[in-house]
Amino acid sequence: MPRQLGDLEDAVMSRVWQWNRPVTVREVLEDLQRERSIAYTTVMTVMDNLHQKGWVRREVDGRAYRYTAVSTRAAYAAALMNEAWSKSDNPAAALVAFFGMMSPAQRDALEDAVRIVRRDQPEVDPQAAPGTEPEVRPETPSETAPEVPPEVPPEVPDDAPAEVPSEGADREHPAGR
Repeated sequence: MPRQLGDLEDAVMSRVWQWNRPVTVREVLEDLQRERSIAYTTVMTVMDNLHQKGWVRREVDGRAYRYTAVSTRAAYAAALMNEAWSKSDNPAAALVAFFGMMSPAQRDALEDAVRIVRRDQPEVDPQAAPGTEPEVRPETPSETAPEVPPEVPPEVPDDAPAEVPSEGADREHPAGR
């Protein structure tokens, strides 16, 4: 399970995720310098650390590296939420408290996500006898979730990997071989 990114790691990864393309240390440095005074070597060290931890992969481009995110920000956030929830001594109470903190827009997004997950799983007949093979009931059009959620976050490309690197992941290819 991933550890939460530090402040500077998050600032660097935010740019890598937002730009959604291979980036150089120089590009990240110049953007970070709009907000704070920071040295090239500091950004280079952070990006090398992110590579060692499996958050980014890198390719040589001339005398520099180009870094690309291994996972999406959405997958990172989901892994952190799952980690926090799974450590609770009362997961149901933790979810109730979490949902209570949500804005109406966040609750709407949650309902959309639940509909999408349910759409991808066959519905099981609750009247089936225990120990028997459950009969799958066909969905009616009114039970079918919309094809796409009303708003897809821009930072989640369709072809992005969904996995999040773990501690001890393969250093050159965090997703494994």
